[in-house]
Amino acid sequence: MPRGVPNEVPADGLTTRQRRHTPVLAVHTGDGKGKSTAAFGMALRAWNQGFDIGVFQFVKSAKWKVGEEASFRALGELHESTGAGGAVEWHKMGEGWSWSRKQGTEEDHAAAALEGWREIARRLQAQTHTFYVLDEFTYPLGWGWVDVHEVVDVLRSRPGNQHVVITGRRAPTELVDAADLVTEMTKIRHPMDSGRKGQKGIEW
Repeated sequence: MPRGVPNEVPADGLTTRQRRHTPVLAVHTGDGKGKSTAAFGMALRAWNQGFDIGVFQFVKSAKWKVGEEASFRALGELHESTGAGGAVEWHKMGEGWSWSRKQGTEEDHAAAALEGWREIARRLQAQTHTFYVLDEFTYPLGWGWVDVHEVVDVLRSRPGNQHVVITGRRAPTELVDAADLVTEMTKIRHPMDSGRKGQKGIEW
């Protein structure tokens, strides 16, 4: 696919313009580092185009200082004050969704994850955002907290031109099959293999 030109043009009845503006469902999976990083890189491009950004983190603790969060919150403030880029919302399950405060057992976390997904589904139906990052969403799918068939149905039927990128290891086959763009991060070597802990500016 050199210079962004497809190898084949399908006989789907769509014009080049229509095909170019088809919303993308992307999945970043695999054991290698960089799944979320790549998703936030896509979100940065989307923000620059004026897209409304919604980020939903399903596993990361609210106590973790995520560098991308600080950056995107600043970009959201920049948009509010100057009109540059797009609006940004950032939600972490670990601190309780902004629309729900839950703490406690695994059952509580499972309920919170399901409630978070249901809110995302409502937003997709309402076309609230243009670009969604569902960070580490493969884990609640794999744990059975959220039904993968329901997720695939909602994503396939989402209206408008809403792009969605999902990250996390062991993406379910049903999700991979539904995606337009799938990237598997393969680990060749990692500093932690030699006993080195995560570093500021590298892991967060």
